[in-house]
Amino acid sequence: MIYTNAAARAYARAAGAAREVAMQTRAAVLHEMGPKRPYSESKPLSIETVELAGPARGEVLVKMHAAGLCHSDLSSIDGNRPRPTPMVLGHEAAGEIVELGEGVTDFAIGDHVVCAFVPSCGHCPYCADGRAALCTPGAEANNAGVMLSGGRRLSQNGHEVHHHLGVSGFAEYAVVATESLIRIDKSLDFDIAAVFGCAVLTGVGAVLQTARMRLGQSVLVVGLGGVGLSAVLGAIAGGASQIIAADIAPDKLETARSLGATATVDTRDEHALEQIRDLTGGGVDLAAEFAGVDKALEFAFAATGKGGTTVTAGLQHPDSRMSLPALTLVAQERRLLGSYLGGHVPKLDIPDYIALYQAGRLPVDRLLTHRLTLDEINLGFERLAAGEAIRQVIQF
Repeated sequence: MIYTNAAARAYARAAGAAREVAMQTRAAVLHEMGPKRPYSESKPLSIETVELAGPARGEVLVKMHAAGLCHSDLSSIDGNRPRPTPMVLGHEAAGEIVELGEGVTDFAIGDHVVCAFVPSCGHCPYCADGRAALCTPGAEANNAGVMLSGGRRLSQNGHEVHHHLGVSGFAEYAVVATESLIRIDKSLDFDIAAVFGCAVLTGVGAVLQTARMRLGQSVLVVGLGGVGLSAVLGAIAGGASQIIAADIAPDKLETARSLGATATVDTRDEHALEQIRDLTGGGVDLAAEFAGVDKALEFAFAATGKGGTTVTAGLQHPDSRMSLPALTLVAQERRLLGSYLGGHVPKLDIPDYIALYQAGRLPVDRLLTHRLTLDEINLGFERLAAGEAIRQVIQF
């Protein structure tokens, strides 16, 4: 049993066992972390047939239709975020429910769903406080590579295969706990729907939910991948007065301008901080960092003015450390915040973001740069590692 508190143990006891009859599905399996690049040649993800047991109590079988390639997946491949292997990766996904486990009453066969990468139990102290991202059983299940109930539904040749963040979306089919699922409008394309489960939730949420951006504030976004550019769109939707986008890649800076950033800064420029201070009269109100690099986080903090807030959702290596002038936290009332899952309760907030997209106020479709097949996944991750893509989506 992996749980450490009474509420989590009670939840696990309430979950039934999966049915014994298994099906087969094609999936992208990670057997070993830290392969050499280019990934298009080393092929860290192997497309294999695995066995998938049926859904247990509180779970459903999802036919996957789209799954996004995210740095959270890449960090498992390169070893920055160690995970147990073998593992079927993929956490940003959307699909259709095709089978219900025992006791499932809040979903129906045929429902279209988006997956959230923390299966929030709804009962632990953090969930009760509205902080789904910090769910204790959800975090422990994710770290162990198991379902929220503590078991596994994936296997191969009699050996267990681990789940990735309760989703394992790089597969034609997946068993997912209902606590990880959000029902969506069937008119929404699956490839667009998938990005709401991570890129949009994380990027927009870091700015609007965690940092609580106010109307008219100035915003700096450092790191312009899918999550960072989602934050740019979120700052626009939230009414920021200035939106400065920062990166080292000229094409990403151009993309940010095309999305509505009011200014861009190349962080390799030795005068980059001076440019930001000149643009804002001393520093931004809010800086958001998504590069996952300590120097980028230090840059974001240094770019804020008095009373400014820095928020980060970048996934850094566990050994990474940052340096900052501690006195400014008190003397200038500057804040440093972390954001996971965008600080959201996904079942409440993802439908709101989808409504904004459908109203034309959050054009996340413009973030999609490549659509792939499952067999092209290693090429996609090499492209992501090289900084040559914004959001790539596998279509099944």
